[in-house]
Formats: sequence, C-alpha cells, structure tokens
Amino acid sequence: MRLATWNINSIRTRVSRAVDFAVREDIDVLALQEIKCKPEQFPYAPFEEAGYHVEAHGLNQWNGVAIASRLPITDVETSFAGMPGFAKGHEGPDAPLEARAIGAMIDGVKVWSLYVPNGRSLDDPHYRYKLHWLDELRQATAAELAANPELPLALVGDFNIIPFPEDNGDPAIVEGVSTHVSPEERAAFFALESAGVTDVVRPLIPEGFTYWDYQRLKFPRNEGIRIDFVLGSRALADAVTGASIHRNERKGEQPSDHVPVVVDLDFAGTDDDDDMPMIFA
Repeated sequence: MRLATWNINSIRTRVSRAVDFAVREDIDVLALQEIKCKPEQFPYAPFEEAGYHVEAHGLNQWNGVAIASRLPITDVETSFAGMPGFAKGHEGPDAPLEARAIGAMIDGVKVWSLYVPNGRSLDDPHYRYKLHWLDELRQATAAELAANPELPLALVGDFNIIPFPEDNGDPAIVEGVSTHVSPEERAAFFALESAGVTDVVRPLIPEGFTYWDYQRLKFPRNEGIRIDFVLGSRALADAVTGASIHRNERKGEQPSDHVPVVVDLDFAGTDDDDDMPMIFA
C-alpha cells in the first residue's frame, strides 16, 4: 500500500493537482485536509475517473477532511471518541464538532485523516481547544490500540505542531511567542507516542519541511516548517519500506501551501516465519 497525506487547501481549487499527483505517484490511499467544502460540493468525478472512491467530511467552507482510495473503504467515522468541539464564544462539552477527522478501514489498515486545530495564539481559546483536542486524540488512540494491539493504525495529516527546533525554518515563528512551537503543544505531540504511535517518516527523512507560507517569498527562501506527519502504530511502523516528502508540489500553478508526505507499506514482509512449523515434501 502506498499511503499519502496532503493538506490540499481547497480541493475544488486544486482537484487536478491532487488527482494528477495520486495517479503519477501510484498512490493507493490519499488522505486530504482542508478540503474547504461540504461532501455534496466535493469534486468526485475526476477521482472516480482515475479509479478512486472518496469519503469526505466537511461542514462549510472551512476545514474539512477526506480519504480517496483505490481500495475498498469501510467503517467510516467522522469523529474519534471524546473529540471536542469549538465555536467562538461557546465553551463546554456541547460545543459543535468541526470537520477535522475522518477515519476508515482500508485493506486491514485503520487510517485517520486529521486536521489538528491551529491554536491561533497562545492566549486564544482556540489554543486551549487545540490542546484538549490532542489530548482526546491521545486517549482515543490509546484505547483503540489497547483493544487491538496488532492493528496497523495510521494517524496522518496536518498536526499544526513543529516538534523540533530544526523543523522550523520560518523566522517569523518564535518560541515563547508563537503557536506551533510552545512546550505544551510539543508535549501534546510527543504524548501521542505514549498512546502507541510514532513518526514513521522521520527515521527515513530526518530533515525537510512540509509547509511554506505564501507570503514574503517563504518558499524560494526555504523558510518552511514541518507540520505534516504520518504517525503509525507498531504494526504499521514495521511495514514501512520507504517514505518521501514531495517538495516540488509546492511549485507550479496554484500550489497548496503544504506538500504531500508519502509512506510505502509492505505487510507481507512483516510476517515472522521463524516460528512456523517446518514442512517437508
């Protein structure tokens, strides 16, 4: 299986780029974030013509997530257990849920396409919402893997967190001042490891950005940040045979400000035959 994640920053604007990339790179499963449309507005036809089925979840012109797959999609969910909601001026357990998560089973792999809240600023209620959202994701992930430790689980998407200083090449993002780099956000990201998932791309690609702001020549100056990840359970991590960050997708006509992150998975190669009984002809 070839699995990719891409914050597409409006699928209706960039549907041709998304489909062209999926076909050219032989992607089996493409997780999308920031589709910025309702399901009935999603441009399904180009994907279907290319052999992909799409499950989309969006509520308005903001946020929104989707999964496009050449393999059958089953057991679709549009929120994880405990996922909090948010609305300006509305705090509490009954705040409306945003379209920030979609999960499904695909050929034995549980895939979640996630768009983590931005946080906006360190003193904004959205920042507290972000930390709460990540903590509930951690708890839901831990519970799912406790119930099924051998599950190949992938949490993929735009996490809106820069885990390490070397992941930040944007001088406008300053520790102690900006979101994405605060100790609390980084701790929330690393806490996901305690739930049983780990970054499966970094061991293969230790350096590289996945996002460059459109403003102030950030891309030509390579003033980017690394905020898009594939976090996998042990069963998924053991199946990873390759990874890539497609920087060139930030070039060309009407690019997204993010680029795709891809992992190659080979579950056939993870079987341990040492304990199998010997068979003699």
